[in-house]
Amino acid sequence: MLQSAENAYGKSNAPASNPNYNPVKTVTAPIDQATIGRTLVIKGEVSGSEALYIDGRIEGKITMPESRVTIGRNGKVDASIVAREVVVMGKVTGNIECSDRVDIRSEGSVSGDISTVRISVEDGAALKGGIQVRSGEQKQDQPKGQHQQAKQETPKAAAATASA
Repeated sequence: MLQSAENAYGKSNAPASNPNYNPVKTVTAPIDQATIGRTLVIKGEVSGSEALYIDGRIEGKITMPESRVTIGRNGKVDASIVAREVVVMGKVTGNIECSDRVDIRSEGSVSGDISTVRISVEDGAALKGGIQVRSGEQKQDQPKGQHQQAKQETPKAAAATASA
């Protein structure tokens, strides 16, 4: 076998004389992600705070408001989805509500209404339903009427405290 010139002369990159030598680890911690495998079928409500990868089947409701939900190529979801981010590579039947982004890949299909801040639909993807793209500053929890009403009441309160 061929050896490098350093190894041929007995040199090594790691110091052999220091038994406490700890190389710097450059690998980051893995992202917490739950996986629903191909053969799993869940009927009911799924909720949590970690990322979710679905390669099986879910019927019911998925609530992950601070996380990413990915429907894999083999995944089939007959449920409403509430999440920060949704990536669809499989089949979704139901409404999707995202606080950040919906990404429908070329092999994915969605039948249902989508409400999100950003959306991406690749060529070849199937989408049947309505799309509502909200502005990034609008709060998801407040309907438009309450949001505008709160804006109008703020100056009155400031004026009342300024005159007092």
